[in-house]
Amino acid sequence: MLVPTPPPRPTATRIGTLAGHHDAVYALAGRPGADLIFSGSADGMVVAWNSAQPEADGELLARVENSVYALLELPARGLLLLGHNFQGVQALDLQSKKLAYATALPPVAIFEMMYSESRQRLYCALGDGTLAVLRGDDFRLENLLRISDKSLRCLALHDERGELAVGSSDWKTYILDLDSLAVKTSLAEATNSIFTLTYTPDGQHLLAAGRDAHLRRYRAAEGYPLQDSVVAHMYAINHLAFSGDGRYLASCSLDKSIKLWDPATLALLRVLDRARTAGHGTSVNKLVWPGTQHRLVSCSDDRSLAVWQILAAD
Repeated sequence: MLVPTPPPRPTATRIGTLAGHHDAVYALAGRPGADLIFSGSADGMVVAWNSAQPEADGELLARVENSVYALLELPARGLLLLGHNFQGVQALDLQSKKLAYATALPPVAIFEMMYSESRQRLYCALGDGTLAVLRGDDFRLENLLRISDKSLRCLALHDERGELAVGSSDWKTYILDLDSLAVKTSLAEATNSIFTLTYTPDGQHLLAAGRDAHLRRYRAAEGYPLQDSVVAHMYAINHLAFSGDGRYLASCSLDKSIKLWDPATLALLRVLDRARTAGHGTSVNKLVWPGTQHRLVSCSDDRSLAVWQILAAD
């Protein structure tokens, strides 16, 4: 059996700091092909930034009463969705900067949101163990489904398979059928809370990580058996994100570091931390890969966002 050769180790340089929040930054939204990104914080502020101009100031889009843990851009509709803790979901029109929709949910934290284009539904992971399902046209509440007696912390959507992966603080990941919302299977290898889930760009695997600092890979196309597990960080893994071209997988952690991995082999390619690359000094909470030039943006408890330029070795 041939073992894939990992790509050469890339270089990583911090090229900018986006500052202006007054408390920990927990939420990021951004997408490949667009330089605009959005951040949400414990200070209740939602800010737009241009990742291609890291020296420029951000634009305050909204100021809400409670922390924002979840943001989701719907570019085709020009909307930014805010998971406003203890208040519900709010949809901001990015052109007019005005509130377009608001839906009250149970008064708990909203940890993540995912939108299915094929089903025209918005799925929200709530802190009381409930999955909220909202209609896509007007974001009215359609269903509240209790999945666990612990918090639902993260979501990953596989529209082609018609599946939604839900990670919980009960140490399990649930695979739901998108149409019936029935639990098809549950993954129980983790030894603590699941904080982040993502499908690989080809849809063949699901990656899961969380408080036990392990990165686990499941074969989604074969019914989700565990393929491998890597001790990836010293402390909790907060988020996983693939670059737009699928060349790199990035992870970030409570241990204050960001790591770049080869998606094919899960070989470690680069560590971004304070000692080596002037990284964050506190927990790194979320990651996005905006634009087209292998730029990575991270946010942290240190109240700032960092912009990184990732360059492949020659």
